[in-house]
Amino acid sequence: MASTPIRHLHPLFLFVLVASLRCGAAAGDGDGGEGFCSAEPSSECSGGQPLYWKVTHPTLAPAHLQDLPGFTRSVFKRDHALITPESHVFSPLPDWINTLGAYLISPAIGAHFTMYLANMQDGSKSAPPPKDVERLIFVLQGSISLSVGTGTTHSLSVDSYAYLPANIKHSMISDESTTLVIFERRYAATEDSPPDLIVGSTDKQPLLETPGEVFQLRKLLPTSLLYDFNIHIMDFQPGEYLNVKEVHYNQHGLLLLEGQGIYRLGDSWYPVQAGDTIWMAPFVPQWYAALGKTRTRYLLYKDVNRNPLI
Repeated sequence: MASTPIRHLHPLFLFVLVASLRCGAAAGDGDGGEGFCSAEPSSECSGGQPLYWKVTHPTLAPAHLQDLPGFTRSVFKRDHALITPESHVFSPLPDWINTLGAYLISPAIGAHFTMYLANMQDGSKSAPPPKDVERLIFVLQGSISLSVGTGTTHSLSVDSYAYLPANIKHSMISDESTTLVIFERRYAATEDSPPDLIVGSTDKQPLLETPGEVFQLRKLLPTSLLYDFNIHIMDFQPGEYLNVKEVHYNQHGLLLLEGQGIYRLGDSWYPVQAGDTIWMAPFVPQWYAALGKTRTRYLLYKDVNRNPLI
């Protein structure tokens, strides 16, 4: 039987083959911290690390390219971008105290929102967003004390979050090493009453029905018309995938929290793992499949409840 040239193989088949070989090698040599082993806390690959540890301690994969000058998996195209940890650039966040930030998505890329990481230390303190800008914070590592208004204080730890309506007075203080992912956008008001402050954690949100799909879905914000975006937490077991290749008017900002897989964006196929960020413009074809030995979890921004003509 004639062999098939490797250049003619389907991209998904190639990625499954390479990922399987790499995970097998990692399991065989006893070093679960390298390659495409997931950050699932219960996984033997994770070494019992805390939840979302791999997001703040990413491993460049393939590992043998870690010291190769100029190497990155990051890609920017007209309708999507893949931003990987080795290309993050941190600098002091304006008006924040003792805090470094890395902007992953911004209007400069074509988005109508910003998404950034904030690395806080002992004594770090936040600054407010610009006027009329709403903010959602999600704790990836460490903990913060969130003060709202004149006296209400909330303690937020890993997997906790807070939605802060536009122009609400608030501040965040950390007394340990803490990493946040933050989403901000200019609020698109449709009614006189503003949305409510929301403080919660992922595990307290109910699983929602996903007709025709197999993944598990949680939403961090209410679905009422007062809210002009939502954050979805989506879980896939190994081998699960989106049944529908979506094309829609909404924008997305995605952070892979756990696991590994392959993302199709337009006509491109990307291997992705915990710590990777994806921006998806309106109407870019999109599809995901989870690979490896542990679940995938990702956090997904989506604009909702507004007429696209406005």
